[in-house]
Amino acid sequence: QVQLVESGGGLVQAGGSLRLSCAASGRTFSSRAMGWFRQAPGKEREFVAAISWSGNTYYADSVKGRFTISRDNAKDTVYLQMNSLKPEDTAVYYCASTTYYGGRNYLDLSKYDYWGQGTQVTVSS
Repeated sequence: QVQLVESGGGLVQAGGSLRLSCAASGRTFSSRAMGWFRQAPGKEREFVAAISWSGNTYYADSVKGRFTISRDNAKDTVYLQMNSLKPEDTAVYYCASTTYYGGRNYLDLSKYDYWGQGTQVTVSS
């Protein structure tokens, strides 16, 4: 069993930055890939970024160059540093965990078996 708890969301002006954290419980964190997804009102949940157990990173084109995913296995925590935020980044952000391996799997939300409760990010123009 893995429990995920996100934090760090909030209201920020366009161009600003936020850092999301996702704290995981359970002894298997370091062997799992972690992903961030987001869901805006009226839209489907979409892939944002993922990091493998070994530290390989993957990003959606819409956030590449602005967002950075990282993990600290000693703290069982994954982070999402979000810079140059835009109003279209407004969404509920979820972290998720998977035992699958490989870039294509990380983009597929159906491959993730544990999810956090989400944290709201609002970017004002």
